[in-house]
Amino acid sequence: MVVGDRLVEDRLVGDRLVGDSLVVNNVSKYYKNFLALENIDLHVKKGEFLTILGPSGSGKTTLLKMIAGFENVTKGEILLNSQDISKKKAFERGFGMMFQNYALFPHMTVYENIAYPLKLRKKSKKDIEVKVKEILHLVKLQDYSQRYPSQLSGGQQQRVALARAIVFNPPVLLLDEPLGALDKNLRQQMQFEIKTIQKEVGITTISVTHDQEEALTMSDRICIMDHGCIKQVDSPENIYNKPQNSFVAKFMGEINLLEGLIVKTEADFAKVKISEELMIDASAENVALLKEDTKVFVAIRPENLRIAQDTSQFKNTIQVKVTEAIYIGEALKVKAQTSNGQEILVKIPYSEAGPIVMGNEIRLGCNSKDALLIPFN
Repeated sequence: MVVGDRLVEDRLVGDRLVGDSLVVNNVSKYYKNFLALENIDLHVKKGEFLTILGPSGSGKTTLLKMIAGFENVTKGEILLNSQDISKKKAFERGFGMMFQNYALFPHMTVYENIAYPLKLRKKSKKDIEVKVKEILHLVKLQDYSQRYPSQLSGGQQQRVALARAIVFNPPVLLLDEPLGALDKNLRQQMQFEIKTIQKEVGITTISVTHDQEEALTMSDRICIMDHGCIKQVDSPENIYNKPQNSFVAKFMGEINLLEGLIVKTEADFAKVKISEELMIDASAENVALLKEDTKVFVAIRPENLRIAQDTSQFKNTIQVKVTEAIYIGEALKVKAQTSNGQEILVKIPYSEAGPIVMGNEIRLGCNSKDALLIPFN
């Protein structure tokens, strides 16, 4: 299958389209006196899938609009393959875009919807036919070309919107809450489908979402934002397992953040005093830079805690009192409290849980690699 437009040979490797790189360099955005984005630096690599993730009001949509050309840059520059596109209009940038509501033309068939960007670009009828057939095959809609959007399911409409966004081989694909209109099961299915298509085509993709699971599933890297600033850009694994600050730790799934003081540092971990009765060994990068008596968080994911029947199996053990136990199918979610009143959340596989009684005391265990040191902020 030939993928690619011969007018953009620099983005073709054999028959495979290679996306372009995009750099957001020291960009800020003001709305009168309101600072919406502050000194944003972001490098999106060729062919990668990067997700901008954050709560409402974090600035993620504003950043996407500036990349797309729908909003002007107040300060800084946006570079596409090292060329400044900050002053270019949206249509001049030529990016592919897919919106949450799909924005399909209801009076056009699937074929006509996908062909529309090519007609705008004055492609020949033969070229349009070849490209539309290729893309219909790619999104598995070759048998639906003559249907109208109203005759399609939500997932099929989304694939039409995706096909229309990439059929003209844009340098970058922008996705604005692409799965927000789908129910949970279909959303999970489409996460894999979009990721597969993106990798097959090789297009550089920037997606905006507030859904953590979606970001973890689809992304090569995730950019987490809050209050107009970038908090961390990293792989999904590092975002989840090695958050650099308390905001990222709390935003990416459930986590226990225990306040404490560093009392001693070793080769690759530090001893942290949580209370008079509780000391935890926590792993940390650059341990040599840490100072004693520094206030820190110890971050432990609920799934990394276990009931400690044999305390010798764990580097750290924590005595807690059970306050609530909730059955969630594959696991039991247990809420508990330490002796100094800090709440602990535990997620135990149901097969390992055994009887959990409210008010009883249990001992939890985890190893130092599963207890991460995070700066107090």
